[in-house]
Amino acid sequence: MTPDAEHAAVRAHGLTKRFGENLAVADIDLSMAHGEVLALLGPNGAGKTTTAELCEGFLSPDHGQVLVLGLDPVAQGPRLRPRIGVMPQGGGAYPGVRAEEMLRLIASCCAAPLDPAWLLETLGLNEVRSTQYKRLSGGQQQRLSLACALVGRPELVFLDEPTAGMDAHARNLVWELITALRSDGVGVLLTTHLMDEAETLADRVVIVDHGRVLANGTPAELTAGEERLRELHFRSRPKLDLDLLLAALPEDCAAWETRPGQYLVRGEIDPQTISTVASWCAQHGALADELRLGRRSLEDVFLDLTGRELRA
Repeated sequence: MTPDAEHAAVRAHGLTKRFGENLAVADIDLSMAHGEVLALLGPNGAGKTTTAELCEGFLSPDHGQVLVLGLDPVAQGPRLRPRIGVMPQGGGAYPGVRAEEMLRLIASCCAAPLDPAWLLETLGLNEVRSTQYKRLSGGQQQRLSLACALVGRPELVFLDEPTAGMDAHARNLVWELITALRSDGVGVLLTTHLMDEAETLADRVVIVDHGRVLANGTPAELTAGEERLRELHFRSRPKLDLDLLLAALPEDCAAWETRPGQYLVRGEIDPQTISTVASWCAQHGALADELRLGRRSLEDVFLDLTGRELRA
């Protein structure tokens, strides 16, 4: 359920933004509660980052209104900025600055900052605290950017692709930190391309495409419904000829390769259908592994809503 607008940490109504002929955000309504983790999902060019930048005050809407912590992020930016943290996708640091120097500089601008040394330790950056930004790995740059977003003790943080370029260990560390922020009552507006990240962390998910909201709900709400009884997932070698598989299945079935080597069959799933899939794979020299019936994943919902074709 969306939060009461009067008590929302973020409340946008009719938010619209154009860049020339491109309608990046088209009449979006959005609300987010204090202490909530909200994942904003969409394909490349869907309007996620533009929506976040409108909320952060980096852009002014052409139409509509947005309030963040009860303040207009553009007109009342000086009052709002000390209360929020922003982690942009592209870093934005001077290439020659050293990691600890950068964090301490930002901490010096905050009224009651967290201890920079603690943040460096928590985010696994102690060993590179004297390393120039340009020499940090992509994942280390992301963690430093996250530290800079958090050092001012924000009430609300905006995280744009926070685990991009990180290995599994660093990603889990960031996930734990986001969970701790929620426990401390800090709101998190998260944009990500990782469906498992959104499904694991988010209290609520908003899916956008072509600048419009397509779905809004908890991960459980978005993946629920009768469709979960009509789906068979399995793994095999990539690029199976699904036209041949469909010829062996009942007419009401459809099939997709949702990602390389992972398949979804949708239709009337009964023991005969499962047997047909397994035997067809065997006849074509492929092993059907991890066959399972179950609810749709968030990725299935996302692809159903935004399309399964590859976009630029």
